[in-house]
Amino acid sequence: MVESAVTRPSVVVLGGGYGGHKVAKLLDDVADVSLVDPSESFVHNVASWRALVEPQWLDQIFLPYSRLLVHGRYLRDRAVAADGRRVTLASGRTLEPDYLVLATGTAYPFPAKMDEPDTETAKARVRDAHEALRSAERVLLIGAGPAGLELAGEIKAFFPRKHVTLADAAPDILPGPFGQELRDELRRQLDALGIELKLGSKLRELPGAPPATAAPVAIATEAGEKMTADIWFRCFGATPRTDYLRGSLALARDERGYVRVDEHLRVQGHERVFAIGDISDADRDMAAFAGAQGELLAANLRTAITGEGEAAAYEKQPTVILVPLGPEGGAGQLPGQDGIVGPETASEIKGRTMLVERSNALFDAPGA
Repeated sequence: MVESAVTRPSVVVLGGGYGGHKVAKLLDDVADVSLVDPSESFVHNVASWRALVEPQWLDQIFLPYSRLLVHGRYLRDRAVAADGRRVTLASGRTLEPDYLVLATGTAYPFPAKMDEPDTETAKARVRDAHEALRSAERVLLIGAGPAGLELAGEIKAFFPRKHVTLADAAPDILPGPFGQELRDELRRQLDALGIELKLGSKLRELPGAPPATAAPVAIATEAGEKMTADIWFRCFGATPRTDYLRGSLALARDERGYVRVDEHLRVQGHERVFAIGDISDADRDMAAFAGAQGELLAANLRTAITGEGEAAAYEKQPTVILVPLGPEGGAGQLPGQDGIVGPETASEIKGRTMLVERSNALFDAPGA
């Protein structure tokens, strides 16, 4: 006998990013699922830089939430307060689910992440940024982490004659728990592409012009080095979206704003509230890790709902990264492999397809 939807336990997922939409999809058949997100579409941010240089990718990376769930519902809304079991939305609606999943992710500068909830408006803004980039001769990227490196590679792959400068206060590229061999290989490829590095000195100030728009840029480092450009992009500054948390949920945040969770991704002090992805302190901020947490949490909640099986603990992922430099370049550090992987592997796994098919796989429900 099939259990009716009325008697199913309710699950509210706040945020439809890489972790949140997986939880919602994977529980759609056993729970009364509500996915809350202010945007019309999930955006496959892994390919955002590719869409900037090749706008024809836009239709592949915006996936309507209306095509995600068969039984559950997508609420185009935003949480303004959550204190445990009760969630208040911007519309004034309140939700009191049996299980609450916090998956609101991080804010990050456009166009690596979109800050416009309307799909067509967001696409138009990317196209405008593309035209501004296309018309520029000199491009300044501030931030030499994975985002800055990938964008530098994308620009040079599709606009090889542009002068690209990558600036960072750090003495080397790619901060984090990665081997120096990887940095050295990426720097070798950046040099071969003609990308200029300005490292080891802070900027006196950020450019006055808005990023991703055509405008003259002239700035200097504290060491006195001057840089000029026709457009600049901000490639740093992730901020967890946890400002809506109230009461004991707010107290569960650490000094950086990330939510403390246990090995089952349960928020400290709460039995039925979970946090996954970039707002959680479970692991580093990576789309793949958010997806893995979403899958594990969905399996654990299915176990709790059906009474079948045992809950599994989340284990921090080993050091892993793939940094494509355009479709054919890049390098990475993969678990279980000695040393680093080079352009061929980076291209095969990520660079050519930007994992688009894998991301699209769950958005198969009939809908708009």
